[in-house]
Amino acid sequence: MNRRDLIKAFAAMAPLTVAGRVWAAPATDARLLVVFLRGAYDAANVVVPISSDFYRTSRPTLGIAKPDVGNPNSALSLTADWGLHPALRDSIYPLWGKREVAFIPFAGTSDDLTRSHFETQDTIELGQAVSGSRDYRSGFMSRLATELTRVKPISFTEQLPLIFRGKSQIPNIGINSVGKPGVDDRQAGLIQKMYAQSELASSVSEGFRVRDDVYKSISEEMNAANRGAVSPRGFELSARRIGRLMREQFNLGFVDVGGWDTHVNQGAATGYLADRLGELGRALAGFSEEIGPAGWRDTVVVVISEFGRTFRENGDRGTDHGHGSVYWVMGGGINGGRILGEQVKVEQANLFQNRDYPVLTDYRSMFAGLFQRMFGLETASVQRIFAGVHPAELGLV
Repeated sequence: MNRRDLIKAFAAMAPLTVAGRVWAAPATDARLLVVFLRGAYDAANVVVPISSDFYRTSRPTLGIAKPDVGNPNSALSLTADWGLHPALRDSIYPLWGKREVAFIPFAGTSDDLTRSHFETQDTIELGQAVSGSRDYRSGFMSRLATELTRVKPISFTEQLPLIFRGKSQIPNIGINSVGKPGVDDRQAGLIQKMYAQSELASSVSEGFRVRDDVYKSISEEMNAANRGAVSPRGFELSARRIGRLMREQFNLGFVDVGGWDTHVNQGAATGYLADRLGELGRALAGFSEEIGPAGWRDTVVVVISEFGRTFRENGDRGTDHGHGSVYWVMGGGINGGRILGEQVKVEQANLFQNRDYPVLTDYRSMFAGLFQRMFGLETASVQRIFAGVHPAELGLV
């Protein structure tokens, strides 16, 4: 019997209860890291609906080409219907081949329709129904920690996030973000001085002024949406450190990564989004390498975002706030190499409100099913984490 079969066999056994907290045999070495992409990443350009003609007509400048071995900017083939963004060729795509990553399209919040970064981020982190009163002192990962014994949680954030607020004291440690404008104020001043005596002087000055105004406007919205999250570049630089800490000390972690609010000049196979995806992919691959083969077999990484983006590109060659997204589940012991969850054909008739991916797999159901399998949780424990939720059985572990 191999390790995966052994875990499945143990998962079927009744869990042990210790002082009201649950710990089952397969959970002894289990690790979970949740990665929250704040700002709503454009899932339709990451896991690409390559069989959809509607996709290509909806994204005349942003669309990713169908898989083509002769075109390095084309999508990487996953299935007959889905492809992967080429920026993930050397990081995430090899994990697909090893069945160590799965994707869940049409995932998100079924009951939060606000398209507000802040409200939907709160909704997900709380893991509580939108209707009725909500307890902002109780995040769903904090409730999960309460249900487990021998759990060592940590948040890799500057401030303790809502998802980890609760009865227990949970440590948090920030990881530094990296990133500066391509031309800083000093360099801009030198450039303007170079052209001071030419007929281009006013145009150059006006160009920098407009650039600064636009940058300030976009940055203010993005920074607000990010809520202080580390940049993808910062995550890339810090992911191995996170891997070491989770290999040696912690088994329940959370990190948020900002920079995904792409209203303007998003790019297609190359450009802003592609650069961020490259950084994210290298970060996650580095994390898996640092945690080591044995640790990776016992680790599950879930990548989520508050919502997806509009299926059609906007007039600024970007995408706006949407609804359904695509979640990633990674790990050395998962049953990956598959596109999971309920799916529909990607065409106009199936868009939510004629603009977005629909939500067919609710995030609470997905997490509930995963927790039940990973940690051998009994029904009562799952209900204390996600009240009134029926766990989705996706066969991830």
